[in-house]
Amino acid sequence: MPLRGEIPISGAKNAALKLMCASLLTDQSMHFENSPNTLRDMQSQTELLEYLGCTISHSHNAMAINARPIHTQTAPYDIVRKMRGSILVLGPLLARFGHAKVSLPGGCAIGTRPVDLHIQGLEEMGATITLEEGYINAQAPAGGLNGAKILFPKVSVGATENLMMAATLARGTTILANAAREPEIVDLGECLIKMGAKIDGLGTDTIRIEGVSSLNGAHHSIVPDRIETGTYMVAAAMTGGEILLKNARLEHLSAAAAHLTHTGVTVEQLGNDILVARTPDRRLKGIDIMTEPHPGFPTDLQAQFMAMLTLCEGAGLITETIFENRFMHVPELARMGADITVHGHSAIVRGVEKLTGAEVMATDLRASVALVLAGLVAEGETTINRIYHLERGYERIVEKLEGCGAIIKKV
Repeated sequence: MPLRGEIPISGAKNAALKLMCASLLTDQSMHFENSPNTLRDMQSQTELLEYLGCTISHSHNAMAINARPIHTQTAPYDIVRKMRGSILVLGPLLARFGHAKVSLPGGCAIGTRPVDLHIQGLEEMGATITLEEGYINAQAPAGGLNGAKILFPKVSVGATENLMMAATLARGTTILANAAREPEIVDLGECLIKMGAKIDGLGTDTIRIEGVSSLNGAHHSIVPDRIETGTYMVAAAMTGGEILLKNARLEHLSAAAAHLTHTGVTVEQLGNDILVARTPDRRLKGIDIMTEPHPGFPTDLQAQFMAMLTLCEGAGLITETIFENRFMHVPELARMGADITVHGHSAIVRGVEKLTGAEVMATDLRASVALVLAGLVAEGETTINRIYHLERGYERIVEKLEGCGAIIKKV
């Protein structure tokens, strides 16, 4: 059934989690608007910051954090294991207090995602780091971290963010070369600048940070979630519907939007919103996709586009270059009738006439929403198990899809 209506886009989870960590850099209050407070990952990050001693208050989509009363610089395994993004307290704690002890992180089982680039960068800034019993023990030199020129051997979003935050309070100038360029990094940098940081080069592969002695509190509105936006763009395409995505930025999704257009879908920015539409009687065309660091096609939309390609005309090829274990949704889509063949880091998706409802299991955050999308167009009923993955990254997804005509409920 075609989905029709409006969907409000929430603040970006992948920006909000890092902004919460940035609050550790100051003893003054930080105020955030457009915050996706109900997400499970946000609740895990709140638990961690409160354990450290922060006071945090929420109201609707606003959040206030004060890190003045921090009483420990240890982030324990029991909390950090729930979410990989917890590693991003390391740089801020080390920069402000001179020492930090952070458990090696957990999160989705979609790849190793090692933290070696975080550690190497901090060591180049003068930190002494040891790994003991599953914890990163970090100590800054007397007088604090030092500015350094850090060349990343490969693009890393997390390492770019961790080292950019640490560099704001370091002595001298830090240059991050081959830095990640994601919109969430730009958003973090813009917030840090409001806090008094001196940063140039946001959105490019070379970021320059001149350290300051202290940072102040600030007010900041979190950037819209481009992955949530892209997910609902695919929902409109798959169902042959028309959805207006409220408060969404097409410039953050240029690669995904271009691929969607090639399948035969209309995508356009209308003021602060994005309109996505497809004529129901026109079948989608198969396309080839390769995931790449921003501004390339995002790995976090790969599973959703794969679900869409299962119904395309002809075949499509998806090549995953970011994470080595990110095709775990393939067997679940196959249970619904999809024709997908995996060869190493690539998957050939041959379009079928229809998908059929089945009982399936979510394996990670983006895989879980891909199964929701497939369920929207499958004949019969689809039951998705282990939806706690879904609740890590999609605010009120049932209500948002129901509002556009989907028959969906959380059991």
